[in-house]
Amino acid sequence: MYKSFISLLKLSLILLIISCNTRKSTLSEIGPYQPVNQEIFNEIQAMDTKFFNAYNSCDLDTQSDIYSEDIEFFHDKGGLMTSKQGIIDGTEKNICGKVTRTLIPRSIEVYPIKDFGAVEIGYHKFFNNQEPDAISNPSKFIIFWKKSGSDWKITKVVSLH
Repeated sequence: MYKSFISLLKLSLILLIISCNTRKSTLSEIGPYQPVNQEIFNEIQAMDTKFFNAYNSCDLDTQSDIYSEDIEFFHDKGGLMTSKQGIIDGTEKNICGKVTRTLIPRSIEVYPIKDFGAVEIGYHKFFNNQEPDAISNPSKFIIFWKKSGSDWKITKVVSLH
């Protein structure tokens, strides 16, 4: 009984080591992110800057112009919001003058979505202006951008903290 337990333990360790080595080689093969479409990447990066400059400066009109009328905002702690006006009101009440957002450099990835627009995935930090020494950990976000003519609109946001 003891020998078969040791044999099983050895086999489990070997399988664990093999799976770890396989995972490392797979990740190293991926390499750094390269945009599929540099033009769309540049446009989305510019829209991200435009939107969050408005967010940081409490320019609610610009934020409202960028949000789609049928916005869906998924927040891991706050739940789902589908009211554009509710999102703007919440931003005014809870964000303006209190919180600023900083993008983590080189974290954005943009993937075109045929006949729709693009999805942006990245990391950012939020800083509480009322507690300047508070630690801010990077959090992941996903934004779905819809292109109509030359305009980009945010249709969905997934905010993960």
